[in-house]
Amino acid sequence: MRPHRAVRTTAAVPALALASALLLSLAAPVPAGAAPAAAVPAAGPVVRADSTPGYSVRPLTVRVEVGPRGDQPCTVDADLYLPDGASARRKVPAILTTNGFGGDKADDNQSAVGRGFARAGYAVLSYSGLGFGRTTCQITLDDPQWDGKAGKQLVDVLAGTRAWTSPGSTTRRYLRMIAQERRGDPRVGMVGGSYGGQIQYAVAQQDPRVDALIPIITWNDLNYSLAPGRVAKRQWVDLFFGAGISSGAQNATADPATIADGCPNFTDQACVGVTSLNALGYADPGTVALARHASVASYVAKVKVPTLVVQGQKDTLFNLNEAVATYRALQRQGTPTKLVFQSWGHSGSTPAPGELDFGAGSLRDSYLGRRFLNWMDHHVRGTTAPTGPEFSWFRDWVRYDTSPGAAGRAVARAYATSSRLRWDPTSTLYLSADGTAQPSRVGVVAGGQAYANAGPAPTSYSETSGLEGNQVDLPPTDAPGTATFFTTAPLDRAADLVGSPSVRLRLDAPAARLTQAGGPSGQLVLFAKLYDVAPDGSKVLKNRLVAPLRVADVTRPVTLRLPGIVHRFAAGHRVQLAVAASDAAYAGNAAPQAVRVLTSPGDPSTLGLPLTTRLELRQP
Repeated sequence: MRPHRAVRTTAAVPALALASALLLSLAAPVPAGAAPAAAVPAAGPVVRADSTPGYSVRPLTVRVEVGPRGDQPCTVDADLYLPDGASARRKVPAILTTNGFGGDKADDNQSAVGRGFARAGYAVLSYSGLGFGRTTCQITLDDPQWDGKAGKQLVDVLAGTRAWTSPGSTTRRYLRMIAQERRGDPRVGMVGGSYGGQIQYAVAQQDPRVDALIPIITWNDLNYSLAPGRVAKRQWVDLFFGAGISSGAQNATADPATIADGCPNFTDQACVGVTSLNALGYADPGTVALARHASVASYVAKVKVPTLVVQGQKDTLFNLNEAVATYRALQRQGTPTKLVFQSWGHSGSTPAPGELDFGAGSLRDSYLGRRFLNWMDHHVRGTTAPTGPEFSWFRDWVRYDTSPGAAGRAVARAYATSSRLRWDPTSTLYLSADGTAQPSRVGVVAGGQAYANAGPAPTSYSETSGLEGNQVDLPPTDAPGTATFFTTAPLDRAADLVGSPSVRLRLDAPAARLTQAGGPSGQLVLFAKLYDVAPDGSKVLKNRLVAPLRVADVTRPVTLRLPGIVHRFAAGHRVQLAVAASDAAYAGNAAPQAVRVLTSPGDPSTLGLPLTTRLELRQP
């Protein structure tokens, strides 16, 4: 049977030519240097330790029942990695993990996790999520009632209370080599990235047997991820959706029904949602509810498991703000949690040298590998392994020995640490009508800076989502007259920014003022972003991050938070805020809009910067 379909649609699915190219981008990126996994047969005997030194791999099939009523059967395809010597008499702790979006149980990412933790003495159950690989049923966006329930039943497999079979066999078997805290309660943690990160919350919120989580580069609220500020990320939405369709088509033999009708490989509600985002440029109420239900933001109060939240700085899909929202919610309710801002993410999948390398001989040979293993050793094995600092962040301007033999230890120099989160603005710049950004209100010139868009066609470019830096490498641009800029004097000394800048704007938008009462389609859309301007005039848009906003009421001041960054503005460089009319990666204004950003000494528009150093500007 297929998952229950609450909504029907005949909406056509858009053609998505870049879907195949996105599969590696949406899956949690495999760290550079990770070697390919030993081949795992679709059916047959264990892959013995002579071909996989230190561990063996066995394919498993597990039947689960999911859905709101728990009456929708799915068949889960999994691989079990076992350390050599594990047995009913020599039990080992376990890791449960599943793929990133577009991946499967044995892709490079999953096999890397399996190898790394198996070599460290953990059994690893790596499975293809619903709708991926040879696992049946459709993609349900890591919804707790579907994906979460499936994951919980895989914990039953590790507990030895749910049967598994070998592919092609009907013989029911049970695992007896997993260490348990008590009968039916295995020592188990979860780790995974992107789609394989969110699933951890969906399982843990309903299964207290899970002992620890390491969600990597995942979302807090899909509404923010796919339509921040109520503006659709059209490129990411289409590529995300296309990757799911592509995965279903590639594996149609496992469950032909998943791609048989109007919404290939997704529940129909998801097709309604992507159609809404593309047609309207924002999410309708049904799409908002669907995305919210599939997000940890809606059920975080139920997550009590120690969680190491790891997020990538190079990530325009799931940015640092998502991780901070989850971390703060967990911290407020007393759930043990720590936070890491690693260098890499969906928009740049290569870790810094020594940062993470599952292809190394041991997880302990890289900085994040040690953090991951220590977290599991402490919370799953029950050892006294250190769990690391409360907050740590990679700084790409710090030099260290990147040679293969030294980088795994030396990279720690590039990670700063703190006993508390650094995130919110500490310094304010005041926007001036002469196009400057002033350190005090005294220097503000009253008036406005104007810009306009030419219609629905985008006039600013930040990235080609999912492909930038790999297949595409184009500089960010803003067409003349379609953005306005506020720029500081050159910095007297370097300034380090860690966190999410805040922007407060006063606006004059006559056309939007007349149409905004009619709803989102008549409201002004704008884009704020932060440039680093070098002495020669060249610019850097750090990690190509922008903040869109659909302004509900242009007659009132608006405030928005930019995506978090970690960046050093070098001495002699300038900080520049841009407010643009459009962005090629997003939905935009349906009609031409003339806008002025207003300011005055008494009521200035402002830019707040989260600095870890003082902001010192050269005096005129």
